[in-house]
Amino acid sequence: MKTIVATFALFITLMAAHAQTKTALAWDAKSIKWQEVYPDGTKYSLLEGNRDIPGQAFTYAFFIPAGYWEHHWHSQDARVAVIKGALRVSFGETLDKKNAKSYPVGAFLLVPANAKHSMGADVDTIIIGTAVGPWSTKHNDEHHHH
Repeated sequence: MKTIVATFALFITLMAAHAQTKTALAWDAKSIKWQEVYPDGTKYSLLEGNRDIPGQAFTYAFFIPAGYWEHHWHSQDARVAVIKGALRVSFGETLDKKNAKSYPVGAFLLVPANAKHSMGADVDTIIIGTAVGPWSTKHNDEHHHH
């Protein structure tokens, strides 16, 4: 009986270790498979993880079409890399294209939780971000696409 219990305990331990093993992943602008495509031309994909689980990191991609702008803020810090185009960002209470700084491919941004910001692009742009759940984005309904 002790042998069966010990074998079962070892099996459970090995299964738990296997479940925690992660596979190496990599993405570039051409390899992202878009999971959500919106009428305004933006696209979203959850690349790995789960944005709803408290304390769990996740990675996402977002496509911003040329001419699109929005004002929003997030529930958690976002760490964002620009992998295509140029992301334009300004911080403040309202949509502000005029003072937006341009971040080209290779730029990396830290956007603190609850920091209200405008985000847009003059050219088609893709960002990859990492954050920790639970994640939500609040919009003030100022979206512009021309």
